[in-house]
Amino acid sequence: MKIQRIVMGAFGVLMPLTARAAEATLDALFGSINSFLAQIIFYDVFPGEPKMPFIVAWLIVAAVFLTLRFSFVNLRLMRHAYRVIRGKYRTADDKGEVSPFQALSTALSATVGLGNIAGVAIAISIGGPGATFWMIVAGFLGMTTKFTEASLAQMYRRVRPDGRLMGGAMEYLSTGLAEHGAPKTGKVLAIMFAIFTILGSLGAGSAFQVSQSMGAVQAQIPFFKEFPIAYGLIMAVAVGLVIIGGLRRIAHVAEAVVPTMVIIYVGACIWIIGSNAPLIPDALIKIVTEAFSPIAVAGGMVGVVVQGFKRAVFSSEAGLGSAAIAHSTASVKYPVRQGLVALYEPFIDTVVICTMTALVIVITGVYNAPEYEAIRAASQGATLTSMAFATISDWFPAILALSVVLFAYSTAISWSYYGERCWVYVFGERYSMLYKAIFIGFVVIASVVSAANLVDFTDLLVLSMAFPNLIGLYLLSGKVKVALAEYEAKLASGELDREVSVKR
Repeated sequence: MKIQRIVMGAFGVLMPLTARAAEATLDALFGSINSFLAQIIFYDVFPGEPKMPFIVAWLIVAAVFLTLRFSFVNLRLMRHAYRVIRGKYRTADDKGEVSPFQALSTALSATVGLGNIAGVAIAISIGGPGATFWMIVAGFLGMTTKFTEASLAQMYRRVRPDGRLMGGAMEYLSTGLAEHGAPKTGKVLAIMFAIFTILGSLGAGSAFQVSQSMGAVQAQIPFFKEFPIAYGLIMAVAVGLVIIGGLRRIAHVAEAVVPTMVIIYVGACIWIIGSNAPLIPDALIKIVTEAFSPIAVAGGMVGVVVQGFKRAVFSSEAGLGSAAIAHSTASVKYPVRQGLVALYEPFIDTVVICTMTALVIVITGVYNAPEYEAIRAASQGATLTSMAFATISDWFPAILALSVVLFAYSTAISWSYYGERCWVYVFGERYSMLYKAIFIGFVVIASVVSAANLVDFTDLLVLSMAFPNLIGLYLLSGKVKVALAEYEAKLASGELDREVSVKR
């Protein structure tokens, strides 16, 4: 018994020391990677002040270009897209692994995540209320970008030897650019995209979700403050149980979880906004006026635009090419039909949910309140939103904590699929399980790494995906334009309505 007490005592002393050493090592590692990537991805195309990172300018130009090229398809065909989602246009010729709605749910479960809660809070704390306006603009423009990605993913998807569909940016980059006489360039860009997506899935899809959600949960359950790794282990088990089952299990879980979490979170936001109804006009005025005349924001107006677009892209993933992987598996007859379904992702994610979060943050004033300076400095966006919820009632943060866990969980399981498909593209199907083990490991690691480093790390990796992806969208947008024109002609003639709809 004496030996046992000595061993247990030594374990009790060494465990905290080991945890602190691991945290310091991991923080140093993430910090080094951040510094290297920042020099490339965030290269300032406007030397001096204000700053405009190359990757943000790259995303803005692409979104505007595509929106104009497709004559504002993001607004013109929203009604038709809604009917497709409801299943009106299902035909006997549809081919795929999941329904259009399941593909949308899977993609939404990845996009509707902590970016909507933590990311928005971080954007406003840095860029002020005006960042909200540019997030909404980015959301509308991103609808066309997402339409293009999903359409191309359907056009260039292929059936692997195991019968599973493989599609996404890595496929339309390699095959599409080969059609343009640049097979080697296409292959290099495809592999570059795949590697960025694998790393991004470990950062944004795994580590960031756990790190940010843990802050909100710790406020409600003090046990996790003392033992944060316990939260990581619980999330790891929950995620592992789903992702090992593959796409169909992920799609079924997403189909059930996404509507539930959106209703809970949006309902709570509406309650808070409604409870502060007299403050709404002032909040809206701040959002609009400070979008063009920001107050005390580094970088002025351009700085606010950067924050708005960066967070909108991080939240909706428009331009990154990630959601195209999920949409490539949808069962549809016409590729652009799934592209139209994808229009709703940035709309639901950014225009609706992010705006709700922004109004709560601005109305409650937590984004600039002195007492929350430490939370803002630590980039604990979810915790800051929790403070905003607490201004209404002591039990409202519990609702947020539930929403945060659901958002983080749904995002993690969907991003694991994105990363796994890219892993298979690079390394082969037989190593699929190795990736899943690494992904689950990152869920645990995130519970002992500082949130500030993870925010920077995930920003860099996720935004890096846009570089190769947008090259493909530019070069292949002509093919999407032709397909869209043919589809609209059939829609106008009534041919699509005459096609026989069947249930699978």
